[in-house]
Amino acid sequence: MRRPAAAGAVAALLSATVLLGLPVHGATATPSGSASARAAAQGWSGTRTLTRTFTNEDGSTYSFPSRKVGVHVDQTTDLRGRQRIGISWTGAQPSGARASNPYGENGLAQEYPVVVLQCRGLDDPSLPADQQISPETCWASSVAQRSQVQVSPSAAVWTHDLYADPVDKGRLSGLDPFPDATVCPTADTTGYDTALTPFRAADGTVYPACDSAHMPPEAAVGGAAPPAEIAAFSDARGNGSVKFEVRSEVENESLGCSHTVACSVVVIPIVGVSCDQPASPPSLADNACRQTGNFPAGSSNFANDGVDAAVSPALWWTASNWRNRFAAPITFGLPPDTCDVLDPRAPTGFYGTELLAQAALQWSPAYCLKKSRFKFQHNQMSDAAAFNLMLTGEGAAAEVSSEHDATGSDPVGYAPTAVTGFAVGYVIDRPDNAGEFGRLRLTPRLLAKLLTQSYLGSDLGRGHPGLKDNPLSLNVDPEFRRLNPHLSVTAQEAAATVLSLSESSDVISTLTDYLAHDPDAMAFLGGKSDPWGMRVNPSYRDIPLPTATWPLLDTYIPTTANSCRQANPSVYFTQLAAPVTTMRKISEALLDAWPNVQTRCDVDPASGLFKLGRIDRQNYGSRFMLGIVSLGDAARYGLQTAALQTKPGTFVAPSTAGLGKAVALAEQPAALGPFVIDQAEVRTRGSAYPGTMVVYTAARLENLDRADATKVAQFIRISTTEGQQPGSGNGELPEGYLPFARTGVTAALFASAQQVADAVEQQQLPATPTPTPSPSAEPAGPPPGGDGPGLPAVDEGPGSVEPSAAPSASSSPSAVPTTDAATVPTSGVTSPVGRMLLPALLGLGLTGGLIASGVRLSLRFRR
Repeated sequence: MRRPAAAGAVAALLSATVLLGLPVHGATATPSGSASARAAAQGWSGTRTLTRTFTNEDGSTYSFPSRKVGVHVDQTTDLRGRQRIGISWTGAQPSGARASNPYGENGLAQEYPVVVLQCRGLDDPSLPADQQISPETCWASSVAQRSQVQVSPSAAVWTHDLYADPVDKGRLSGLDPFPDATVCPTADTTGYDTALTPFRAADGTVYPACDSAHMPPEAAVGGAAPPAEIAAFSDARGNGSVKFEVRSEVENESLGCSHTVACSVVVIPIVGVSCDQPASPPSLADNACRQTGNFPAGSSNFANDGVDAAVSPALWWTASNWRNRFAAPITFGLPPDTCDVLDPRAPTGFYGTELLAQAALQWSPAYCLKKSRFKFQHNQMSDAAAFNLMLTGEGAAAEVSSEHDATGSDPVGYAPTAVTGFAVGYVIDRPDNAGEFGRLRLTPRLLAKLLTQSYLGSDLGRGHPGLKDNPLSLNVDPEFRRLNPHLSVTAQEAAATVLSLSESSDVISTLTDYLAHDPDAMAFLGGKSDPWGMRVNPSYRDIPLPTATWPLLDTYIPTTANSCRQANPSVYFTQLAAPVTTMRKISEALLDAWPNVQTRCDVDPASGLFKLGRIDRQNYGSRFMLGIVSLGDAARYGLQTAALQTKPGTFVAPSTAGLGKAVALAEQPAALGPFVIDQAEVRTRGSAYPGTMVVYTAARLENLDRADATKVAQFIRISTTEGQQPGSGNGELPEGYLPFARTGVTAALFASAQQVADAVEQQQLPATPTPTPSPSAEPAGPPPGGDGPGLPAVDEGPGSVEPSAAPSASSSPSAVPTTDAATVPTSGVTSPVGRMLLPALLGLGLTGGLIASGVRLSLRFRR
């Protein structure tokens, strides 16, 4: 919830930090030149020695061999809601009984996992108690994860915890006074033990967590987002890693983490409960406390069999486990409505591409919180619609990624503003509980098959004329299996499509232009079978490419005996594709493994009514889903992204190197116009990433309102200078973008942007405009920012060929992959002005950082 009392102080603090050129919660005043350096500055690491101890009957102790555990969190500052951060560890106890789904209560039947939670507060004993983390401020989405209710005394392991307070070893513990039967009817049952771990919400409400009715509202079954807390698996060496999704007060108001409320990511390696002195002879509970596990290290627990509670994640809250915690403090960036709350001025709307969304989220506060600048607002819509608004004067500028037809007489300038692009995001699990697949390769022909609805999906598609012999889904296509062997061969509807956009978009234009330059893809679209006999859906044969809008052309309605489908006939392949309006929706669908496939058609036995619509979320361990996403979203949400084939046998993943290689091919046909990245050149060079796109700020060069012209020129200049500093803070460039520079492969883009800014401000064309010279195609050094989350350095290694794949086809050059591109980083940047100003800025940064830190700490805990 918003805290109005702090708004004025927050505004003052933010204004000060902007004036000083500092990110709001940045780890350093000047972002490092490489992602690895930035990660080191923003991340958190810790090491602890963990030991499990038993007290013997004579009072002596026995300790198991200690384990030196190290934990690293790759980003902790300026986080956004639903962002995924990388957490890794070494030296933990190897896990056993691996769950098919480690999230929420599904992960409880494991032994020696590593529990990862998000908690409100900091692990700082100098702070008041209500500002420190405790099990009561840590989020867990089910009763079974928080409390032990009606447990036989013989299994009440926590009552013999060596490090527990005596009050916590009683038959009833966790709340004082303990709730009576009118509040928790089953908590106090004669002959059984109960330990409650209540949840204390940000607003002070205490939820006893004795049953599902006494949990916070965000813990409702089937909530808006699946559980984020995880009991993760450690390998035979005790090492492991996960991508952990953090949630702000927008997603979880009860937890309440925000830019003013401090929180932590807590990592608890389970090494087992330490046990106090046993009775003589030992009781059943004494023995239960001393259990060391039923499952060998590395084993799986598909049957969800019982595990030893003493080494399970269900008791993460006990004193023995809680004392072994690692707590990484995290901060959240400003909320999306910051400018609306703190700046009463009317915004100036820039309209257009979603590719700029993540950058605009960080850029906006750098404008609205500095009164010498205007209030910038990015309104997402299709490129074409945004361009038309700009032409008619309803928008000051349009953010587009290609040239659009100008319907009026006013000339238009295109100022390069960001280098980013699209990717094919995915979530795919390996069979036999082997974890998530992370090296997907796709050819243009495979994408053409998905887009043209050429997979059958299920038996419902078998009656489609011309498709009856096609595979049911991508994962059983022989072409796909040659490139990506050893994946599941269980066909599913979600694997028969790629979730895409229903709106017109320059992203779709670039994607289909990529297909149009591949001979195999075009031959398939023209009606030629692939080497394994698969044919294009006749509805899409000879579809003209490229196109900005992908049409849904198939009209097949299956004949079926299903009474629900008979009563609700629908076009089956349209239900499979089910495109959406934004790439963010696609990213969140991938994040939740929830396909947008709309083929659910059931009858409710109780009411007799039909239940229609979206299918259920995919089960962890059997996920297979693809979608078209922006590189900015892929970086924020930690999505896997596919490597795309360029020339035969070469696959390039999205990376700073791949983006730089593509930009090096860009040519500007006309002065002040957009640059063109020729997909034919991308294919020839091989190492350029095909999904690379340049975002332009397009504005009229004549008859634009003078005040708007000044604002547009200011935006272009700031976004291409300050806005290109890599980082997660206020005004900086997030991951998923290639930073601009005055030299190197982006030099021509930068120079053209300044020319357009001048022309927009002056509202006239230059006397003798000339195109900006194109950059060298062979850059030498890394750009500022280097590689980062969502943009790995390269996709390398020999192509894999499945021995039992379909016949070779000499006419199909993409049938057998050879090797991936070893792409070269882009050119570095050296700025003489930057060299002169750096010492001064560092001094200002240190001073501002000390001021901001003190104010920020006081604000964070204001109620």
